[in-house]
Amino acid sequence: MMGTIGFDTFEPWSGEERPLYLAPMAGVSDLPYRLLAKECGADITITEFTNSTALSREATTSWRKMESDPRETPFIPQIFGGEMDDMVTAASMLQESADVIDLNFGCPAPKVTNICAGAALMGEPQKLVSMVEHIVDAIDIPVTAKMRLGTGQGPNNAVDICQSLEKVGAQRLCIHGRTLRQRYSGIADWETIQIAVNAVDIPVVANGDITDAESARRCLELTNASGLMVGRAAIGRPDVFGRIKVGLGWMDESELPWVQLHEDSWGSMSETSRAFASRRWCWDRYVELCRETTGLAKQSMQRHAIAFSKGLPGAKSVRTLMHELSDVNESAQAISDFLQPKAESEG
Repeated sequence: MMGTIGFDTFEPWSGEERPLYLAPMAGVSDLPYRLLAKECGADITITEFTNSTALSREATTSWRKMESDPRETPFIPQIFGGEMDDMVTAASMLQESADVIDLNFGCPAPKVTNICAGAALMGEPQKLVSMVEHIVDAIDIPVTAKMRLGTGQGPNNAVDICQSLEKVGAQRLCIHGRTLRQRYSGIADWETIQIAVNAVDIPVVANGDITDAESARRCLELTNASGLMVGRAAIGRPDVFGRIKVGLGWMDESELPWVQLHEDSWGSMSETSRAFASRRWCWDRYVELCRETTGLAKQSMQRHAIAFSKGLPGAKSVRTLMHELSDVNESAQAISDFLQPKAESEG
């Protein structure tokens, strides 16, 4: 069952549960973070996007991003590239270990768009569709794609591309409601996602500005998407998935692991203390998952530590801590200590 999750289309939304996805994010969606997001309530996770040319040349660092774990089901690697042959080769090499292959037509980063990959391919729709068709023909597992509304030059073409991709055999699509030119600015356009949902018979997942239960509710009511993908709101806050599910009545707050840890005192904690408590549980669990899987790497741990403490009182001290401590285990403990919920008299 878990291998097929996310491939359902639905009647108009009336409050029932739909899958929540952790967006593939470079430098964020490493394996331990994906496993953590699942424990926090994400239903489906996707790897950091990885360069198909590097994979097809068997580059070790790129293949390391493609590691999974039995606890991550389904395993969905995401690849990007501007070269048809490399994309097909990489997808073929991955199909033995993957449950689904996801293709990136949404990344707005110049280093990706400059090689006519990621969201730049929205400007070459025939090439994009042909690439998907070749990959679908070459492999035996589902192929899915993530895109934007368009490039931002000329009319948006996401809906047309969705219809073409359905014809060539893509089995699920995700749309970020912004153009390439917008990058992450402005407000996500869910109306176009709604049009795409109605224009095809395959699942369409909505992405963009889903940050909490209220935005999730509004997005599902408007778009009737087959699922919601959360990106920036999940950076350093993987508990966002649990909070959305509780807020929409899909799970009970008492089921959240960080609430269980403080079951006697949670009800009387301030918002600030709850923020420290939930992030501390997530941080400690992230560190445990690193030790169980990829090992604790200083660079990725520093990045995550800054994200986990962002917005909390005293967060600036975390940067200092990370610079002063050279031992990764000491650093991990120092962050955990910083995230210790403060006594209510202080908070």
